[in-house]
Amino acid sequence: MPVTVERHEIVGRAPDGGPFPNNTYLVGDEREVLVVDPAHDADAVRSCVAGRTVVGLVLTHGHWDHVGPAAELAAGWGVVPLLHPADRFLWEQTHPGVPTGDLADGQVIEVAGAEVTVAHTPGHTPGACSFLVPDAATVLTGDTLFPGGPGATRWDYSDFDQVISSIRERLVTLDPAWTVGPGHGDPTTVGTEAPEVDAWESRGW
Repeated sequence: MPVTVERHEIVGRAPDGGPFPNNTYLVGDEREVLVVDPAHDADAVRSCVAGRTVVGLVLTHGHWDHVGPAAELAAGWGVVPLLHPADRFLWEQTHPGVPTGDLADGQVIEVAGAEVTVAHTPGHTPGACSFLVPDAATVLTGDTLFPGGPGATRWDYSDFDQVISSIRERLVTLDPAWTVGPGHGDPTTVGTEAPEVDAWESRGW
């Protein structure tokens, strides 16, 4: 069975108490999966995994809504959460003292006979990464690229010029037919977003 990318929307609570939906992705097949950005609710993520073997748990970046139950889930599955070291400071805000493994640009993770390649795509956060799944013609972009623009860069550790460079140099160079799986909301395609990058850069957000 070919590798697939499953999108599961998991709804948590924002700091103001309102609903806060995130996308958790499972890359794999009916036997084993790689979990990407387990969000909000450990039981909900386990339900999505549905008893399959978890070969790894990777994080696009360190923000609270993408990493909430990661430590608990990783311990139960016998894996180590993988995060780019530049975002370790964000992980420490929610999981102080809990170890992670390091993601590196160009790193390859194997699951279900397929390869997932890590692309360091900073800007939203210093350690933001995207995950390329060629066998499924999909890139998982976290909060780097959404339909209609880049992720927010309102924090002092964020950089708008950098996120635009990441999108321009690492993401919209992919095949236009590839699916873009963002950290929140519906998917899009590389071909849909690529023509708009200049306009996003001009508007400044």
